Amino acid sequence: MILSDEDWIALAISLKVAVVASAASLPFGIAVAWVLARKSFPGKSALNGLVHLPLILPPVVTGYILLILFGRKGAIGSVLDQVFGIVLSFRWTGAALAAAVMGFPLMVRAIRLSIESLDRGLESAASTLGASRFDVFRTVTLPLIMPGIVTGTILAFAKAMGEFGATITFVSAIPGETKTLAAAIYGYTQVPGGDEGAMRLTLISVVVSLAALLASEFLARRVHARTEGRDA
Repeated sequence: MILSDEDWIALAISLKVAVVASAASLPFGIAVAWVLARKSFPGKSALNGLVHLPLILPPVVTGYILLILFGRKGAIGSVLDQVFGIVLSFRWTGAALAAAVMGFPLMVRAIRLSIESLDRGLESAASTLGASRFDVFRTVTLPLIMPGIVTGTILAFAKAMGEFGATITFVSAIPGETKTLAAAIYGYTQVPGGDEGAMRLTLISVVVSLAALLASEFLARRVHARTEGRDA
C-alpha cells in the first residue's frame, strides 16, 4: 500500500477536483432543485431532462461536448480565454468542471426530494408571522432540507472522485495537472506489470468513496436529529 510520488499527486488532484466541483455546483444545485420542485413553467420537463442528461449519455460524449463548448476555440471557451484569460481545457479546473457536470444530477435529485418532502405548512406559518420570502427560506426551508443538501453534496463529491470518461476526454491525463486517481488506475492497466499499482489505487479509491458515503449518512442523520430537536 506504499504510494509513489506520482500516486500521491494523482490522489491530491482528485481530492482537489472533487472538493471544488461539489462546492462550486452547490448553489446551482439548490437553485435548480428548488425550481424543479416548486415551480411550474413551459419547458420544465426539458430542463429536468437536461439536468439528468449526464447520467444517460456516455461520459465520453459529455466530455466531448464540454470540449466543443469550453475548449480554447469553443463557443464559450474562446470568450473566457480572450476576455478573461480563463482556460479550462487541459487544466485541472476543466477536470473540476467535468466532474461537476457528471455529479450535478445526483446533487439536484437529492436536494429536490428533500424539498418535495418538506411540510409547506411550516413555511406558510412563517409567512403569516410577517417573514419575507428570503427569511422563510433562510430560517425555515434551508435548515429543513439540509439533510438533502448534505447527501447531494457528498454524492456529487464521490462521483467526482471516480469520474474518468468525461474528464479524460476534456482535459486528458496530464501528470501533475489533470491526471486523477481514475486516470492513474487506467494508466497502470495499460502497462506490463501495472496490476499491483492499479490494485493499490483501486483500494484507495474504494476507501475514499465509502468514507464519503458513510459521512453522508452520518451527517444527514445528525442534521435531521438537530432539526427535529429544534422543532421540538
